[in-house]
Amino acid sequence: MTCPWSGEVPQRAGGKGSATNAVWSLVVPLKPLASAKSRLAAAVGASRPGLALAFAQDTVAAALACGPVADVVVVTDDVLAGGELARLGARIVPDSPGAGLNAALAHGARAVRAGRPRAAVAAMNADLPALRPTELLRVLENASVFPRAFLADAAGIGTTLLSAAPDVELSPSFGGLSRARHSASGAVEITAPGVDSVRRDVDTVEDLRAALALGVGPHTARYSAGMQATAYTYDSQTRSGSVLLDDGTPVPFEAPAFDAGGLRLLRPGQRVRIETDGEGPALRITLVTLQTF
Repeated sequence: MTCPWSGEVPQRAGGKGSATNAVWSLVVPLKPLASAKSRLAAAVGASRPGLALAFAQDTVAAALACGPVADVVVVTDDVLAGGELARLGARIVPDSPGAGLNAALAHGARAVRAGRPRAAVAAMNADLPALRPTELLRVLENASVFPRAFLADAAGIGTTLLSAAPDVELSPSFGGLSRARHSASGAVEITAPGVDSVRRDVDTVEDLRAALALGVGPHTARYSAGMQATAYTYDSQTRSGSVLLDDGTPVPFEAPAFDAGGLRLLRPGQRVRIETDGEGPALRITLVTLQTF
């Protein structure tokens, strides 16, 4: 897998030379990590909260690297995620409505305009780990000429970004068949080519494979790499063996880790997904199963 940009703080795309004069505030909603990305549970197991955080970190970092983006407001009650995203430069707003996704987005937009009443606002998903600042710039440039505009997701069913010009209400209707709802509400669909990374949200293991193929940001790349290894040895009598981490480090696993993965057999050389506990010399494998992404 490759990263669409390198380093923790990419150079800002666009800026003063951008084709649009609009200055944007982005509102990003994030569920508590314990309940985020539930459809990935079967594929990634206990790694799901950490992966959801990595997605959000790459989304926020790429958004902040986009020239017309003045700030990113993350609406979340998750303390860990809030702290990590604040370190990247996001402003954290508690989800005080506690009434679901669209209420959180409307709340975030009000928080933006409390300080900047005529701000152009866009709501964007938190699960865009392959997001490229230059592609986001293209979407915002297209959106800037309409009172409200939206970008459909890669499946053509949902929405990954909804914008509202200054003095225009955001009126979000995310979730499920939101492409049709946003279109029916009068928002203009953005059809710009070459913005795949802004469309590629991740809900399923197939979505994750597609994002990895596009090239994810550094947080997702590191986290997903830590979930993968290669089977090195296996003893069918004891149901124990070892794996090689991608840096070549051998790590043993015992029968409980093998049993937790639901496998009957493991062959050396197979790619596996692992879950671990501890770090460094104390690293312990708690699950080993076949890689599904």
